[in-house]
Amino acid sequence: MTQSVRGVQTISHWLDNKPFAGTSGNTAPVTNPATGAVTGQVALASVEDARTVIAAAEAAFPAWRDTSLAKRVNTMFRFRELLNARKEELAAIITAEHGKVAADALGEVTRGLEVVDLACGMPHLLKGAFTENASSKIDVHSVRQPLGPVGIISPFNFPAMVSMWFFPIAIAAGNTVVVKPSEKDPSATNWIAELWVEAGLPAGVFNVLHGDKTAVDELLTNPAIKSISFVGSTPIAQYVYATGTAHGKRVQALGGAKNHAIILPDADLDLAADAMVNAGFGAAGERCMAISVAVAVGDIADDLVAKIVERTNTLKIGDGSRGADMGPLITQAHRDKVASYVDAGEEAGATIVLDGRTVEADGGADGFWLGPTLIDHVETDMSIYTDEIFGPVLSVVRVDSYDEALEMINANPFGNGTAIFTNDGGAARRFQNEVEVGMVGINVPIPVPMAYFSFGGWKNSLFGDTHAHGTEGVHFFTRGKVITSRWLDPSHGGLNLGFPTHD
Repeated sequence: MTQSVRGVQTISHWLDNKPFAGTSGNTAPVTNPATGAVTGQVALASVEDARTVIAAAEAAFPAWRDTSLAKRVNTMFRFRELLNARKEELAAIITAEHGKVAADALGEVTRGLEVVDLACGMPHLLKGAFTENASSKIDVHSVRQPLGPVGIISPFNFPAMVSMWFFPIAIAAGNTVVVKPSEKDPSATNWIAELWVEAGLPAGVFNVLHGDKTAVDELLTNPAIKSISFVGSTPIAQYVYATGTAHGKRVQALGGAKNHAIILPDADLDLAADAMVNAGFGAAGERCMAISVAVAVGDIADDLVAKIVERTNTLKIGDGSRGADMGPLITQAHRDKVASYVDAGEEAGATIVLDGRTVEADGGADGFWLGPTLIDHVETDMSIYTDEIFGPVLSVVRVDSYDEALEMINANPFGNGTAIFTNDGGAARRFQNEVEVGMVGINVPIPVPMAYFSFGGWKNSLFGDTHAHGTEGVHFFTRGKVITSRWLDPSHGGLNLGFPTHD
């Protein structure tokens, strides 16, 4: 896509601690979703541009790998302090390009900081094991070593947090990084790159490659890139996993979601209704951990729906920088796609309880607005149930029993997050054991783990066997090596062609 936008800032690639304009001449517009106005243009990399950025990461790797762990962690601590002191600045950038409200953007940065905190403890996380005198005068020890240059492909919905799931761990472990952010909201990543310079990170360790499929494909196929971390839709995650592994790379590809919350008859319905509104409409539903299906068990559905309506009607929809509760969607095209699912649900016979298509928002007339939408009497063969909508659309499915609700969740091809609302500890314990989903909440609607645990789903929500952050992240960005050593007396040990045995 070649587009020229006059009078706005160009967002360039980043390599060797400075902007890199690239040579392709291709750009894409960046908009403020609350106004519809074009606020910038982002460079779209050619194959040559991508190779230039990757080469910078490759050239910087040997020196960064050999930098002492103490110095690497000191740089991480400086980055952590700078980011914490200026997190409101980064949050404002996110709001301006993504549209999520200021409080939500600040929460995103804060959750990303948790992974930076984890990476500051890398000396402990990288400790190997040592066995003295495993055999006569033979010692054995293990180490974890960095992979090399690694690629990170992050989505539009969390322009800061998702890449921070990966790069703090990768960098602290001794890797160099190329981040390919979404072209829809790219500025947050460039801001982070500048902060790394201030923290003292050497040139070439943190690099930013902007672009579309051309940039992605070069990351997936270039032999200098040793691993790929991806978060996005399931079809693209499948493509990233298949292509990256076919080219010999380690890949963690986190895909889409269709998260269900079961509300049992004994649940606190006020708590459950609060949770459904928060988890269904926060960030305009553009979260892979959003609750998009409320499964009402027994005869509670009417009361639950009424309580959700009561709470939703108090929400202010508008510009995220002006105190709204929920902002716009990321683009006009995405807004229209989400609205088309509401149209389809209505045509299929579901009941539109709250219709976000007619919202009057406190924002620009050309903003990408679609208000909270509540749809009742949804059936599992409707597209609003089967597809990941990625918008502020909450479906209510009515079932008669816990077993029916559990079977519905386990039959779903996605397995990212889920929740149950109940006051019955036995039911909760049974659910956490039986449900086939990677992250489970008990009276918690968005069960995003702390950074020292792993983040990742099951089934079509994850391709590859490694989740993000936690100790799994450390293992993903390192590889093991075992050293067996013998220090003999000066005399020669003699010849022995037999297989070595222990004595």
